[in-house]
Amino acid sequence: MSLTFTFDPAVTPELRDGVLDLWTDVSNAGGAVAFVPPVTREEVRPALVKHMVGMAEGGTRLLVGHDEEGRVAATAFLVQNTHRLMTHWLWLYTVMVHPRHQGRGYGRDLMTAAAEVARTLDGIEAIRLTCRGGLGLERFYESCGYKEVGRIPAAIRVAPGDDRDDVFMLLPLT
Repeated sequence: MSLTFTFDPAVTPELRDGVLDLWTDVSNAGGAVAFVPPVTREEVRPALVKHMVGMAEGGTRLLVGHDEEGRVAATAFLVQNTHRLMTHWLWLYTVMVHPRHQGRGYGRDLMTAAAEVARTLDGIEAIRLTCRGGLGLERFYESCGYKEVGRIPAAIRVAPGDDRDDVFMLLPLT
C-alpha cells in the first residue's frame, strides 16, 4: 500500500475538510505542526485559511497524498520565497502524515514527492524548512537528505517551562 500524490489539486470542500481533519488529528497526536494538543478544527481553520489564501494568490502550492480509501493522508505546502534575492529556494511548510499511517514510510514518500515536485519548478535550487527541536525530527529530515544549517535555541515555547529549538534544514536540489 502507498499514497497517491497530487500536486496543485483542485480545492474542493472535501479536500479542504480533509486537510483540516488531517491537521487537527496530527496536532492532537502531538505532531509539531504549529499547535499543541488539544486543538479543535475551529482553532486550526485560520491557519489553513492562510495557506488557502496563499494558494489562491499563487505563491503557495499544495502537495497532497491520498490513502487507498481516498482520504487525505499527507500534505506539504511549498511556498515561494518572495524576497527578490532568495527566489531560488522555497519553503516547505506543514509537512504531515496522518497518525494512522505512521511507521509505513509515508513520511519519506512525502518528502521524496516534495523534492521531485520542487525540481520541476523553474529556478528552484533548494528547499528550506524549519522543525521543532526535541522530537527527533532533525534525524528524520536528515535521513531524507536535508542538512541542519541553523538552530535558534529555545525559540519555540510549547508550554511554560518547555522551550524548544527552532531548527533550520536545507535540501539542495542541484
